[in-house]
Amino acid sequence: MRSILPCLSALCWVAAVAFSPSPAGAQRSPNELGSVMILEYHRIGEPEGRWTRSPAHLREDLERLWEAGYRPIALDALVTGAIDLPAGTSPFVLTFDDSSPGQFRYLEREGRLEIDPDCAVGILEAFARLHPEFGLRATFFVLPAADEPNRLFGQPEHEVRKLQYLVSRGFELGNHTFWHADLAKYPETVVRSQLAKAQQRIDQIVPGYRLRALALPMGNYPARLDWAIRGRAAGVSYEHDAILMVAGGPAPSPFSARFDPYHLPRIQAVGSAVADSLHYFDQHLDQRFVSDGDPDTVAVPKGRQGAARPRLGQTVRVIEAE
Repeated sequence: MRSILPCLSALCWVAAVAFSPSPAGAQRSPNELGSVMILEYHRIGEPEGRWTRSPAHLREDLERLWEAGYRPIALDALVTGAIDLPAGTSPFVLTFDDSSPGQFRYLEREGRLEIDPDCAVGILEAFARLHPEFGLRATFFVLPAADEPNRLFGQPEHEVRKLQYLVSRGFELGNHTFWHADLAKYPETVVRSQLAKAQQRIDQIVPGYRLRALALPMGNYPARLDWAIRGRAAGVSYEHDAILMVAGGPAPSPFSARFDPYHLPRIQAVGSAVADSLHYFDQHLDQRFVSDGDPDTVAVPKGRQGAARPRLGQTVRVIEAE
């Protein structure tokens, strides 16, 4: 079965509350043990629904994040801890599952191809032009063999152009299995085949590209975790540095002892979830990752050194935040 099934995990990690942005110019003490939001989007289009975010609301989400001092980072940067942001700002990660057309669509106008300004890629690029300091970072978890319209963003005549364009612009591609298989339902041979075939197809389109992260369809792990981390099938190898769940709230800091790259929770960006999450961190600043502005140091709040990852000080310089 190649249909795209809804993920049935919890919708949101905070109760709905009124959004209240931080006061302009609010001072935030460095806290690089704070949590990081990994936002999860599916379809982008109309009408707004359980699995669909309207273009207008995606733009509102980005504006709220910008105003609240958040900046997007690559998923790979989160996993490796290579976070380089201005002091006082906070990282977050944008992810898009299922490679549906509203995420990346071409329009033909007067014989030329243009990116639809209302698709996710068009919206992200327009926002980055408006706010260059915001940057252009997102991970697209793609489906090379799903039923249309989810096979590599639809428009099969443009699938090669689309994937190569995303990589050229610095976006990341991620594994979402070959055709959205619920890995909990299958034996080892099928699990490994699903992951290897997805890697093989992407490598055919973008030679040498490795899918570094896996987003679990339906959020379901296979019977054994190691099947999903690395393996080989039909002569093709795959290896994932991170595995993303379908819900669960904000992720621990990569410098925290609680950080587990193979069980990364996400926040489903539906309804008021983004606004609610921002409000929560406004009210709980001690739980928000705030950069110290120096990628070579990790600022740890006073008294919380014990919450840091063991032996962290052997790889980076750990300092006590003022």
